[in-house]
Amino acid sequence: MSRSYSALSHLACAQCGARHDATQVQGTCACGSPMLARYDIEWVAAHVDRDEIALRAANLWRYHELLPVSGAGHVVSLGEGMTPLLAMRRLGRALGVPGLLMKDEGLLPTGTFKARGASVGVSRAAELGVSGIAMSSNGNAGAAWAAYAARVGIPSLIVMAAGAPAITRAECTAAGAELRAAGGDIADAGRLVAAAVTARAGYQDVSTLKEPYRVEGKKTMGFEIAEQLGWRLPDVIVYPTGGGVGIIGIYKALLELRELGWTGRQLPKLVAVQAAGCAPIVKAFASGASHSEPWPDARTVAFGLTVPKALGDFLVLDALYATDGIAVAVDDEALLADQRQVARLEGAFICPEGAACITAVRQLRESRWLSEADEVVVLNTGAGLSFPPTIRHDRPR
Repeated sequence: MSRSYSALSHLACAQCGARHDATQVQGTCACGSPMLARYDIEWVAAHVDRDEIALRAANLWRYHELLPVSGAGHVVSLGEGMTPLLAMRRLGRALGVPGLLMKDEGLLPTGTFKARGASVGVSRAAELGVSGIAMSSNGNAGAAWAAYAARVGIPSLIVMAAGAPAITRAECTAAGAELRAAGGDIADAGRLVAAAVTARAGYQDVSTLKEPYRVEGKKTMGFEIAEQLGWRLPDVIVYPTGGGVGIIGIYKALLELRELGWTGRQLPKLVAVQAAGCAPIVKAFASGASHSEPWPDARTVAFGLTVPKALGDFLVLDALYATDGIAVAVDDEALLADQRQVARLEGAFICPEGAACITAVRQLRESRWLSEADEVVVLNTGAGLSFPPTIRHDRPR
């Protein structure tokens, strides 16, 4: 691959370290673990000035040297990236964290942070010549990948877990995706996808961490936070964690920025937030484990967090341990109350998963894990408008 646009070097297994060819369509390693993209960081450091990035278009592709697509002509975009980093002054004062900031991913195409992974993942899949994509989803990811597949003109098969939000199903249908429903959770959906891909020549399973490039799109959240803070990092980053790709991606971005010398050596503490009704990462972290165990009867109103066993759980846990972070579980009732509190104090109607992060900040401040002096960035991963049932309201008089 030419270094003029992307410095992608190869793929490496996140578990066993085996090196893989990035010029071929790849899934998971033979050992069953996810693969991660690796870049020629020395080349980037020698040829890219971080201050010049500000002169580029205000989307995630401004970081193209650290993304896997070989040229601008292969980029599939709907204008994703550079979401605002908002000071939450009234909410921060109420929580005892005046340095509270929120990165609002609800303003992205398709309404959630999933657009980042879909843009980069679909771009790379199309560039490598796949004839179609297939994936399991709790809703938002399927909607995003269906939209970007439509944008580039390749078919998509989306299998959604039972109970996926109606709006995300409608988004898939609107984009012309082949939409199926699984009888159970996302693991059941995954099994249907695996069988379908086996029967369809040229299709790629792009479910969470089954391909290497979704995480590359998600990591741009970390790049943007650093750039928006003047190439410095906050004390804490709080992220809602289901499949874990977002927090894995942010941690990957932080390491790449540090290796480039674009930020300081000290990394933010990472906080993984889960729902009390599905908290395998929280349980594993509490025991110091390297992997999680499947969570029985997983359920929460924050549907995107309903992942009983994440393929990349060990990567999430590694990120928490390495940054002196923590994993926190929150109750549905509490996160729904905080969803309303954010809207009332800041005018931002955020998704339940984003609200879970606010509840986590509340709990961590009450326990004194967070201090009043901490600068804390929470990620709102989607627009509350996609989840109307979470807000009970009276009929207008």
